[in-house]
Amino acid sequence: MIHNQDMIPQQPAPRSTIGPLAWMRANLFSGPINSVFTLLGLYVLYILLVPTIQWAFINADWIGTSRDDCSGEGACWVFVNARFTQFIYGLYPQEELWRGNIVFAGFAILIAWLAIPRLPYKRWVAIFALTAFPVIAYVLLHGGYFDLPRVPTHRWGGLMLTLILAVVGMVGALPIGIVLALGRRSNMPIVKSFCVVFIEFWRGVPLITVLFMASVMLPLFLPSELSVDRLIRALIGITLFQSAYMAEVIRGGLQAIPKGQEEAAAALGMTYWKRTALIVMPQALKMMIPGIVNTFISLFKDTTLVMIIGLFDLLGIVQAALSDSRWLGFSLEGYVFAAFMFWIFCFSMSRYSQYLERKLHTGHKR
Repeated sequence: MIHNQDMIPQQPAPRSTIGPLAWMRANLFSGPINSVFTLLGLYVLYILLVPTIQWAFINADWIGTSRDDCSGEGACWVFVNARFTQFIYGLYPQEELWRGNIVFAGFAILIAWLAIPRLPYKRWVAIFALTAFPVIAYVLLHGGYFDLPRVPTHRWGGLMLTLILAVVGMVGALPIGIVLALGRRSNMPIVKSFCVVFIEFWRGVPLITVLFMASVMLPLFLPSELSVDRLIRALIGITLFQSAYMAEVIRGGLQAIPKGQEEAAAALGMTYWKRTALIVMPQALKMMIPGIVNTFISLFKDTTLVMIIGLFDLLGIVQAALSDSRWLGFSLEGYVFAAFMFWIFCFSMSRYSQYLERKLHTGHKR
């Protein structure tokens, strides 16, 4: 008697579809050509990474106070260590660095409080961060109040100045960009024309020209008794320049919202400002998170252009330190440090934007 089980051909057990080996088989070695390119890529990485790791870590010099402590076989991080305070604070007085430390700590606490999801009172913390904290930071850094010694802005520099330029530019450019985007889409001819001219003018000139005009040309048109600080002029120029780009990013989000939503809100009796604030703008901002963060990242990197007007940001202070005759020949270490610091902040903004996209995602996942 022949059983039905004997009539069924034997099949091999299916290969595992989970785990690192399965992932490598599916993505890196799925075929002959893919396998060849994977091995070639691994070989290129080996050629590039091994010498880099040896130079940056294994053969590097970490401890010391002068160039005599560097062996020359690897990176001389002694240079970065010796100039670290200057890279962070610029020419800020050594005895007043505690003021900068308080501002850094307060800024980090506020950012962490707003970024961590489950912490309470976020609205009040955000209001404090946008209103009171800038005043407190200015009083601490500039001085002249509460018996604090005055530190002029030309002594501010390094990473501290980079963060001031970037944060003020971001915070100022976003609301101005929203107003310009709404004005460009309005039905009022004068308002629309003004917004179009403003956006196209600022987008049509490079930032380096804006900074040069704000620093050199603007004082020529002001009364002789009126003096505007060079840092303030740079902040105004950066904010206005970036707001034009932000307006176009937000306008793209507004155009992506179906008209039916605004028409439905209008049919319910909602005013223009109410349906814009409660229905249209939240969706547009959520949709344009990648574009907004990309604009912020671009602004953060563009702060290096303030070197042309005599402000020494992180990159500027690194270049100034490289001109010191005691540290000639260590430019690579300085630029690697500056690039690493910029990468940390830009990568953090990018990752947080991806987190916001996932958190605010309301569609159906496939």
